[in-house]
Amino acid sequence: MRYTTSLSLVAASAALLAPAGPDPAGPVTAVRPRVPAAPAASEHEAAPGGAPAPRGGALRRPSGPAFREPARSRERPALGRRGERVAAAELLAETRHCTPLSHGRYRSDAGGRADIPVCGRHGAVFWKADMDIDCDGRPGRHCNRRTDPHFARSTAFQGADGHRLDAEKVPYIVVPEPSRIWNHRADGIRGGSVAAVIHGDRLEYAVVGDTGPRDIIGEASYAAAKGLGIRPDPRGGGTDGDVTYVVFPDSEVTSLDDHEAAAERGEELARRFLRKAGARRAPATAPSAIAPHRR
Repeated sequence: MRYTTSLSLVAASAALLAPAGPDPAGPVTAVRPRVPAAPAASEHEAAPGGAPAPRGGALRRPSGPAFREPARSRERPALGRRGERVAAAELLAETRHCTPLSHGRYRSDAGGRADIPVCGRHGAVFWKADMDIDCDGRPGRHCNRRTDPHFARSTAFQGADGHRLDAEKVPYIVVPEPSRIWNHRADGIRGGSVAAVIHGDRLEYAVVGDTGPRDIIGEASYAAAKGLGIRPDPRGGGTDGDVTYVVFPDSEVTSLDDHEAAAERGEELARRFLRKAGARRAPATAPSAIAPHRR
């Protein structure tokens, strides 16, 4: 029994002298403070490739239209007065009032009422009419003698190579031949003059490419109608109204069939037109120093 007691005392002394072992609660890392969650800005961002944000304690990104709004705002049509793309509504707003340039009025169709004036405002010439489809010029799949009973193999003005315009590919408008009502040449309108054509919320740049009857106005090529969302069929296409034609004087492009050049020039001229309109309207809309007193 003495031997057993001695061994017990030795074991107890060894236990007191031995270094402390690991905390039975686990390693030190278990009680180390947790790393804070990612900043709030990253908590609401999607992972690359559109994958959901890492969970890891971060807030889940809500789904729905609210998070697609920035993308829609970037795609929103730009306004011309900010130096970007011109909107159809801007041109329509500045062509609501007419200062007549023509000495009479045009019909939209043969036998119709003559009630369409040619107007001038802020250095541009414009009119509001219907749209008939002009399929004249180079024959193609949609514009030929079979599809158009009034098809003509020539246009008043030609492309850069001297060949006929292709109504299926070139957006162009038709102006009336000079007459006592109006002579387009007198107002700086010639073949190749750049035009902006508006229908609803659509805007298509075009060139003056053909001439039509002396007393009728409101006609454009197959390509121009198609670009505006108007049915381009030469037999039953076109639209009965709500088309605005804005032509910029002395603006001829070198090649009538170069639509890219015409569109670029058209944007430049449309912005200039809007700047002139804004400059002339600004003094009238400036607030007066003293408001009149009303009883």
